[in-house]
Amino acid sequence: MSSVEAAELPDLQQVFAQLLGRVPSEQQPLLIALAERMAAQRYRSWANASADEKSELLACAAREEEIASRIEALYPGAAEIQTDILSENSDLEEINRSLFAERPLLDQFAMQARGERLGAATWRALAKREDVPSRRDTLLACAELEEESALVLEGILRSREARR
Repeated sequence: MSSVEAAELPDLQQVFAQLLGRVPSEQQPLLIALAERMAAQRYRSWANASADEKSELLACAAREEEIASRIEALYPGAAEIQTDILSENSDLEEINRSLFAERPLLDQFAMQARGERLGAATWRALAKREDVPSRRDTLLACAELEEESALVLEGILRSREARR
């Protein structure tokens, strides 16, 4: 899979749960949207360093931005709420950065792929609790976008592993 076993990579589900626990449940989707935008930045950085997969990684970045935009559109005053979330959790960007820092690129891809799968499961869980059909549809569409990016990363990992 990558240069280290999956068990050696950070437990993203645990990190994610701890971060979500910092905000009220009604704000959690907006926190996740912030994380989606951070992931988009990470994808763009990878695209700049990886000519072979540049277009695929940029498409992943676009999906992350689309997810964030779709979720933010569900919440009046989303920008202000997210500003408050960031000010009350000033370490979010550092946590995001440090999870991936100093790791080989393939490990970062493996981590992000797991994060995409976790994101898809999260959006589906939120959709099950949503009473408004249009909001539920948005959440389910976000899950699909997450899975598209997971498939891309898993494909890159398989391709690179096959080249070794």
